Amino acid sequence: MLEIPSARAHGFEGVGTITATRRLLEYGWEKESPPLMRARRILFRLLAEDEDPAFLFELAPGKGRSDPLVTHIGRTTLREAAASALAQAGYESDPRLRGAARRIVDRLYLYLKSPLAQKPWVRAGNQQVLAPEAMPPSFHALVMLAFMPLFRSEHYDVMERLFQYLSQPMPRQTPARLLGDKVVPQPHLLMGDPLPHRNAADADVPWALTWLEIASRMGYFRRHEGWARLYDRFLDDRDEHGVWHPHKGLAMPRSANPLVWPSFPLESLHAGEERWSDVTFRLGVIGRFAGRQINLV
Repeated sequence: MLEIPSARAHGFEGVGTITATRRLLEYGWEKESPPLMRARRILFRLLAEDEDPAFLFELAPGKGRSDPLVTHIGRTTLREAAASALAQAGYESDPRLRGAARRIVDRLYLYLKSPLAQKPWVRAGNQQVLAPEAMPPSFHALVMLAFMPLFRSEHYDVMERLFQYLSQPMPRQTPARLLGDKVVPQPHLLMGDPLPHRNAADADVPWALTWLEIASRMGYFRRHEGWARLYDRFLDDRDEHGVWHPHKGLAMPRSANPLVWPSFPLESLHAGEERWSDVTFRLGVIGRFAGRQINLV
């Protein structure tokens, strides 16, 4: 459901339903178009929190015993990712999405006000992993909230706690969980500021732009001086026509982070001036939601 095409795939071969849905929305497809209409039924089905195994269609138990924790974490991730795609498609007023969003926010609120938010780690062997009950905010939940402005305004306290949480320094260790007998990385979970300094932005420009767009849509951008400075630095790299160019080299920015794939790059041509269109476009989107003046050239 969340797979992205491999580097050797032909076109979009192997892409997952949720990831493909968000990509088509980024391209500008209408939510009533046939492909998105077909995906919508599955996405809404994923929002339900059924206990009956008959309804856990993509995780139905096969041979052998399934681990309840693995199933719970997997279903939670899929629900939040499905909610993010539906929110981006414009279903904010749908009671099914609002109900799922309320459950996600309630779990998030309980986590943010608990001691686990500051000390979520337990030891597993010779490394630190997240406690089984720790539920940090996920990238998918933040994308959902970014596209639900009315819902956010109804949950001011949660949004304020979330801003404070995302403004704190990121822990050194990568978030991971002990699932069964394996330690599994959880890169979609955010443990603090995902864009703490200039080096982080330069190391992964697509991820930096993805985060700045989420922050601007959520109304956090103007409250965080560090993120605003990084954005201004991107603006300083534009030429006289307003087109962004990299500090060094002529290669189009790339990212190994699968979370940015649905939105970057959208341009099919990776040569000539087209190399800079994705970054230039994203800077405009961020500026619009950050309340900056946009000059069309």
